[in-house]
Amino acid sequence: MPSAKATLKNAWPYQQDRMNLPVANLESALPFYETILGFGVLSRSETPHRSAVLERDGIQIGLSENGGDPQQDGCFFEVSDVEMMLAELKATGFDNVTPDFKQQQYGDVRWKVLFVVAPDELCYSFGERQN
Repeated sequence: MPSAKATLKNAWPYQQDRMNLPVANLESALPFYETILGFGVLSRSETPHRSAVLERDGIQIGLSENGGDPQQDGCFFEVSDVEMMLAELKATGFDNVTPDFKQQQYGDVRWKVLFVVAPDELCYSFGERQN
């Protein structure tokens, strides 16, 4: 891993709840979040579904075997440095990432963005605010 790391600053879910992101199998999903994305597991639960709360840089997300469709969910993460985030991902050997360093406009904010599809099929965007 690179010595310098991007910092997660915020997270917005694509659907309703970043603390209840659907995965088919929690145990097979967790290594990606720990090894590739740098999250740590804060807690686990068996009820009402097998689930885990993950944290990186004070930002929490939750994975849950809740029967939802992972292809329809995920999060947009605001990061301190999107190119540094890309370097982190590449340093782990992960290659299912699409950098799109063109400017993208959402509301009144311009973003420099990269997209990641996790092995569990959840989709993530990492964006850096542009001046």
